[in-house]
Amino acid sequence: MKTVEDILLIRLKSMGDVVFTLPAVHAVREQFPGARLHFLVSGEYAELLRGFKDVDEIIPLDRKMFSTGSPLAAARGVAGLLKRLRRNRFDLTIDFQGFGETEWLSYFSGAPERLGNVYNAHRGWTYTRTSHRDGSTHPAEWNLALLRTIGIRPARVRNEYLLPPEPLETARELFRTRQLSLDRPTVFLQPFTSNADKNWPLEKFVELAQYYRQQGMQIIFGGGPADLAKLAAAQAAGFCVAAGTPLLVSAGLMQLASVIVGADTGLLHLATAMGKRAVMIMRINQPGSCHPFQHPDWSVTCGPGNKIAGVPVAKVIAACDRALRGDQLML
Repeated sequence: MKTVEDILLIRLKSMGDVVFTLPAVHAVREQFPGARLHFLVSGEYAELLRGFKDVDEIIPLDRKMFSTGSPLAAARGVAGLLKRLRRNRFDLTIDFQGFGETEWLSYFSGAPERLGNVYNAHRGWTYTRTSHRDGSTHPAEWNLALLRTIGIRPARVRNEYLLPPEPLETARELFRTRQLSLDRPTVFLQPFTSNADKNWPLEKFVELAQYYRQQGMQIIFGGGPADLAKLAAAQAAGFCVAAGTPLLVSAGLMQLASVIVGADTGLLHLATAMGKRAVMIMRINQPGSCHPFQHPDWSVTCGPGNKIAGVPVAKVIAACDRALRGDQLML
């Protein structure tokens, strides 16, 4: 390739999938240290990219323009986005998403070299190089495989999310206002995901919380704004419920915690990238599963054929105890 000055990276959603691009972003930066990296992402995840220190410019896509009911407004929004993309004169575009809309955005970016992840034979014809998913590869590894099509092979795969200082300070303030101590071991629980089939029962999370409270530990229940009402039972039991706090403040709470427990959800993948010890409760962990990247042993499963509700609390406690012992050794 000729000298590369501007690179467009694309992954619109969802949170965990955006986090899974992080090792590839590190690798692109190492290969092209002098290039400017621009990341196109759905507007609701733009804040997340503040911790991607290798990214020079965040380009948020306002997807709400497609739901206004006004074709003219949507057309103007798309035209404005395409104009902005073409203005950068990209040398290389890397589409980690590989959906129809992102393939066309990649094409209209004007970059002469366009890489794209491809899910089926009906897509990918506008890319210059592609990587086809086989279903047995972790999504983060698949993103790295796409880079190998142009010879990018990092000597060491990094997965390092750097939380900005402001949300971390807000998280410390939340500790103070909720009468939590920064010096005591804390367990952060994330009970809900975007897919109900991946959720471990809330009553088991409450049982887990009660066990660790008896051990003298602090408990924080996290979640999105829609989860606040669902966590009424945890709040009634006297636990700190921080559902509805901004995304990066939730990340700050995890940074201050000793161990993070939840199912396969974006916040746990973010915790892993932050270097925190996670315990991920999954129905099954097999090739292609979204276990904590580089740490498949951090998952707790019930085995083939069973539902996630079948994972016993005692098994999760054992995994948390191992994680807590590891934290103590690192100190």
